Amino acid sequence: MTVKKPSKSPVVFTNKAQCRDCYRCLRQCPVKAIRMDNGQASVDPDRCIACGTCIRECPQGAKQYRNDLEQAIRLIESGNRVAVSIAPSFASFYSDWQRRRLPSALRKLGFAHVAETAIGAYHVAEESLRCQHKDAASICTACPAVVSFVEKYVPALVENLIAVASPMLAHAAIIRQKLGVDCKVVFIGPCIAKKSEADNSSGMQKIDCVLTFNELDEWFERENIQLDRLEDSRFDDEPGGEARFFPLPGGLTRTAKIGSDSLAASIIAVSGFSEIHKLFENLKKNGENLFVEPLFCAQGCVNGPGAPKERNLFDSRHQVINYADKNPGSQITSAEPADLIAASYKADPPEGSQIDFSAEDIQKVLSATGKNSPTDELNCGACGYDTCRDKAIAVLRGFAETEMCIPYMRRLAEQRTDRIIETSPNGIVMLDDRLNIISMNPAFKKMFLCSEAILGRHISYLIDPEPFETVVTGKKKLVEEIVKHSRYNLIAHQIIYQLEAEKQLVGIFVNITSSRQSMEELERLKYSTVQQAREMLEHQVKMAQELAKYLGESTARGESIIENLLKLAEDEEDTENRRKGPGWDIFTSK
Repeated sequence: MTVKKPSKSPVVFTNKAQCRDCYRCLRQCPVKAIRMDNGQASVDPDRCIACGTCIRECPQGAKQYRNDLEQAIRLIESGNRVAVSIAPSFASFYSDWQRRRLPSALRKLGFAHVAETAIGAYHVAEESLRCQHKDAASICTACPAVVSFVEKYVPALVENLIAVASPMLAHAAIIRQKLGVDCKVVFIGPCIAKKSEADNSSGMQKIDCVLTFNELDEWFERENIQLDRLEDSRFDDEPGGEARFFPLPGGLTRTAKIGSDSLAASIIAVSGFSEIHKLFENLKKNGENLFVEPLFCAQGCVNGPGAPKERNLFDSRHQVINYADKNPGSQITSAEPADLIAASYKADPPEGSQIDFSAEDIQKVLSATGKNSPTDELNCGACGYDTCRDKAIAVLRGFAETEMCIPYMRRLAEQRTDRIIETSPNGIVMLDDRLNIISMNPAFKKMFLCSEAILGRHISYLIDPEPFETVVTGKKKLVEEIVKHSRYNLIAHQIIYQLEAEKQLVGIFVNITSSRQSMEELERLKYSTVQQAREMLEHQVKMAQELAKYLGESTARGESIIENLLKLAEDEEDTENRRKGPGWDIFTSK
C-alpha cells in the first residue's frame, strides 16, 4: 500500500546558468508545470509529474533531473544488504553479450541480490487483470507518470485507476518478502518519474534509491568496471511468462495473456502524452468498459528520458522483443499475496489549479497585450500555451509573464523602431528600386523643405539621384560621402545602402552644415593668422636689416672721426716741438 508523503527534493529542476529564455520547455511540457520569472524557466514541483519531457526537449540542457548516485553508493557502503531491481527495458540499451555480463557488473558494485523488475511486472499484470473494473474503464497503473497525471490533472478518472502497484514497487515488496524487511532496494531504469514514485513509497514497497541507466553507466565509469572484462552470469531470479515485453506498448496485456488480437475493441494500448490525453478526454465522456494500458513515453519505456539518447528508438524496441523471445520466462504457478501488490490512488490537484478567474480578469490580461477582441487572439502557441486565454490564466496564476507574447513584443519593437525613426535628428528616406520615394521622416522633410505630397515621386525631384543609382545598379553596396546641397543651404554627411530582400534603398542624411561652416571659418582664421605672422616676420627681418645698415654706417663714421682726431693730435705735437727748437726733445727725454 503506498502512502503519499512530501518529496525529499525536486526530481526535475532548472540549471539557471544554462536557461536561455526560449520557452521550449514550456511549449513541450504536457501539464505546463513551468513557471516563468524574469525570463527564467523553473519547474514547479507541485505541478510536475516528472515525465522528463522538458529534459529531453531542452536544447541547452538547462532542465536536469536529480542525480542519486551518491545515495546509492552510501547504501552499499552502509553494510546493509542491498538488492537491485533492473527494469526490463535494459535489454534495449545493452547488446546481447553485454546483457549476459550485466549481472556480474552489478554484483561487482556491491549488490547482494540482482534481479529483473519483470518479476514484479508479471504479478502486476496478473493482478491488474483480476482487479479490473467490471462496469467502467480500467486504467493500468504501471507507469508512474500516467498515474501522477491522472491524480493531478484528470481527477475524474482516479476511480478508474486499477488498485495495483507498479512493477517497481511490487518487485520491492517481493524482494523484501524473500530477503527480509531490512533489505534495501535500488531500482535502475530509464524513467525519471520512478524517482518521484520512490520518494512517496513506504513499507514493503519502499524503494530506497532510483538510478537511471545514465547514472548506472556513470557508476561503472567511476569504478572502472568494464563489461568486456567480466564473465557471463545470470540474474538471481527468473521472471514469469512474457513479462520481459512489459516496457513496450501492449506488454502488460500480453503478459496477462489477454487480447491476443491487437484490434480487440475492449483493449487499448496507448503511448505518448498526445494519445493518452485524447483517450482520457474520451473516457470522461462515456463509461465504456475498456482495459487501457497507457505508457507516457512514446513507444514505451525504451524511450525513457533517463536512457542514452543516441540509440535508435525502433532498434531499441527490436532488441527488447528479441531478448524476450530468446529468453522466455518461467512458469509461475502461485500468485503473490495481494497486499504486496495492492495500491491506492487519490485525486491530488495542484494548489490553486481549481481557482476560476472571471472573464473580466482574463480580459484585462488579454488587453495588456493588445488583444481587445477575439479576432486579436492569434492562438499561435509561441508563448508555450495553446491559446491566448490559457496564457492569460497562467499570468493570473503567476506562472507566465505578459511579455511572453511574441507577436505583442514584436509589435512593441516595431513601434519603438518607428518612434526612433520618427524622432531621429537625422534625415531618413526610403526609396523603391525605381528610386521613387516611399517614406521619409520629419527630419528629412525639414532638411529638404518637403512634405508628404512628394511621396511616390522620383528622388531627383529633391536631390541628385547619382549616389542612389550607384547603389541600385550594384556598382557599390554602400555610398558614404559629404555633399553640399546649395539649393537647401545644407551640407550633409549622407549614407546610401540597399535592403536587398525588400528591394528598397535607404538614405540617411546627417546635417553637418553648422560644423562645416565652423570648420571653414576656422580655416579662414588660421589662414589669416598665418598671413599676419608671415608679414610680421618679414617686417622684423627688414627692420633688423635696416638697423644693421645704420649701425654699420655709424660705426664707420666713428672710426673716421677718431682717426682724424688722432691725426690732428699728432700734428699739433709736431708743431709744438718745432717751435721750441732743436734739442728740446733730448732735454725732455732726460
